[in-house]
Amino acid sequence: MIIVPVKEGENIERALKKFKRKFEKTGTVKELRNRQAFRKPSVVKRQQKMKAVYVQQLQQNEE
Repeated sequence: MIIVPVKEGENIERALKKFKRKFEKTGTVKELRNRQAFRKPSVVKRQQKMKAVYVQQLQQNEE
């Protein structure tokens, strides 16, 4: 359970923003999306490799 301490007189929008930030850090939504459809481990590894190559190319282009 996510607990967000709210000070007296604090703006509701600010408290909601704190809650959303904490919720994002837990990774709940990301995990739910991953569990919606099963992906084979080989497909996951292939996608990770492709992403790593892409990021590496971006870094080389910056230099």
